[in-house]
Amino acid sequence: MRWLVGWSSTAARPSVVGSAGATGGDGETVHPVGSQLLWGDPDPLWAVGDWRADEVRTVTVDERTRIAVLGTCGASDEELRAGLLSARGGALRHLTAWSGSYTAVVQVGRRITVAGDLAGARPVFHTPWADGTAYATAALPLADLIEAHLDIGHLAALLAAPDVPEALHDSTPYQGVRRVPPGHALILRAGAREIAGYEPVASLAVAGPSADPDGAVDAVRDALVEAVRARLAAPRHVPGTDIDPGPVPGMGPAERRAARGMPVPGIGADLSGGPASGTLALLAAGLPGMPGTVLGHGTGAGERLLAVTFNDLAVNGREAELERAGAIAANPRLHHVVVAAGEDALPYADLDGPLTDEPGAALVTAQRHRARLTSGSADHFTGYGARQVLDAHPARLADLLMDRKRRHMVRPVAALAKADGSVMVPARVYGAARKLARMPHRAGVESLAQRLLHRRFDEPGGVVGASLAALAWARPGPAARWLTGEALAEVSVRLQDTTMRPGGPGQRPGEFRARAALARHAADLRVLEQAAEVRFQRLHAPFLDNQVVRACRALPESLRVQPGARASILRTVLEGAGVADLPPGWGAPSHASNAAAARTGLRVAVDDLVALFDTPLLAQAGLVEAHVVRKALRSAAEGAPLPLDGLADLVSTELWLRRLLSRRGTCWTGTPARQRAVPTGSVVPQRGALGAGR
Repeated sequence: MRWLVGWSSTAARPSVVGSAGATGGDGETVHPVGSQLLWGDPDPLWAVGDWRADEVRTVTVDERTRIAVLGTCGASDEELRAGLLSARGGALRHLTAWSGSYTAVVQVGRRITVAGDLAGARPVFHTPWADGTAYATAALPLADLIEAHLDIGHLAALLAAPDVPEALHDSTPYQGVRRVPPGHALILRAGAREIAGYEPVASLAVAGPSADPDGAVDAVRDALVEAVRARLAAPRHVPGTDIDPGPVPGMGPAERRAARGMPVPGIGADLSGGPASGTLALLAAGLPGMPGTVLGHGTGAGERLLAVTFNDLAVNGREAELERAGAIAANPRLHHVVVAAGEDALPYADLDGPLTDEPGAALVTAQRHRARLTSGSADHFTGYGARQVLDAHPARLADLLMDRKRRHMVRPVAALAKADGSVMVPARVYGAARKLARMPHRAGVESLAQRLLHRRFDEPGGVVGASLAALAWARPGPAARWLTGEALAEVSVRLQDTTMRPGGPGQRPGEFRARAALARHAADLRVLEQAAEVRFQRLHAPFLDNQVVRACRALPESLRVQPGARASILRTVLEGAGVADLPPGWGAPSHASNAAAARTGLRVAVDDLVALFDTPLLAQAGLVEAHVVRKALRSAAEGAPLPLDGLADLVSTELWLRRLLSRRGTCWTGTPARQRAVPTGSVVPQRGALGAGR
């Protein structure tokens, strides 16, 4: 795991002792393990982990005016310098407008500004410490620093309402560690904290994006091209990957790297998983220059992009997807690799893995993703986030009603009616959208609080039912039905507390729900990156870059609500980039195979999962009843229509708790106390202590 950490103290004197560390209020001197000091006293900043040389950049104007950028950033040093000079006046937004995915930290005198991203894929965390504030891009190191206990209330909210910002607010799984919301920056002035938004939010009284559809799609194309170019322009030498791992009979260099969990040097992308990843592969292959180096295949083709297709042999129905991937890979600038995986790559197949910063459903599919990523390149493009930034959340139908654009609802409602086969669908959908358009945000949150309190989880089934259920300001998560009444009551209280705060989201319900879904997806991607991490590899998700998110948000509602809008937009993007020959059926949805894999994996691993919940930590914390979860696992394995993603949430949270509480050591060193093996959050609150984290 890679992260940056720093702090700002109220003390005027330096808190850093040379380059060794900082002195806390009790006199202990600490510094992060495996760190690189970027700048020192009195407000030090470190980069921790296996950062590449090109991923850590600093520009200094004078001794107390400087900027550090960590990650992939397309800005030149001169652009960084100009941005730093502008930031001295307090401007924030321009620090987030460069291409790529990065975290920017600006120091001007004793003022420190740390800008998060719009999606939440690169979050910022903070906590009070040593008469000041410590901040980091990971929550676990800060929890280590203050020796925090678990926040069981946050875990309850994460299971009961994972995509409801009012339930989670700014909390983390660790008491005392807070998260900066997406689209905001942390500003420290001599240790004093301030959270400031840098992205304007349209008023409810103002119509949504009204840009010309063609111009908006062109802006998405330009943003995606720049995002891909920023990755291709970065130096691609990965230390150690140019060394042959050694002789293995019957294997070439690429196969030996894969056998040792080392990616092939160069640029690669997925060709399985939908049109988004395929779009990135074709864009990367079509840009001028040399996209990647594929070694050891004996093709003599030279520089090509490595395109990976995941062939799940344990799940049927992927033939059409594989055929389309093969047609795309006929491009001479692509080298196609099909990863054949059986039951060993199903969800729940391997539940061992590293400790992640936070719990997430990706913990149960980490081995499945690792099987695919190990065959990829050192820099690997993925299409994560495209659905969240391009598709229309069903709640956006209410936005159209608020803008008096009823005619744009005809096609999406007709598509739902066709899928359901009922003539009553248009009236039901229109009625639900009108109800949401007229409902205040506070009333929507209070409604969810009552649903949780009274355990009302029944929702209509089918495609239409899912759309109707999504036409709400907030709704329960898929795991909520298995939580205890006490846990649900705690989350209900958290929700009711938020209704007492002044103001509201200042957004339309559809836009609000879409942003919340994007933040939840970005958080899950962070967990996936950490759980399925391959040594020396970087996963790139350009659809979550700030410039791409902004361009996608400018798409008119009337465009994005149309059936097949995402595939149509991406097809236009490729045509504008010179890629016109796409195979028939390109852009077809592909999540049905993922659901089949989840059910198959659950059926194969049900005995191990039931054993996992013999004496679960979740039950010790009062969040679930063990026998209820065991019964649900057996029923789902037998084919009962239960929400599999909810069971995945429960299993992954239990796994995360076990890994956290069995952990020994800390992210910090410097004093004898911190050099001892001390598990973070070693005390699990027992039943009745749910309010301890509030």
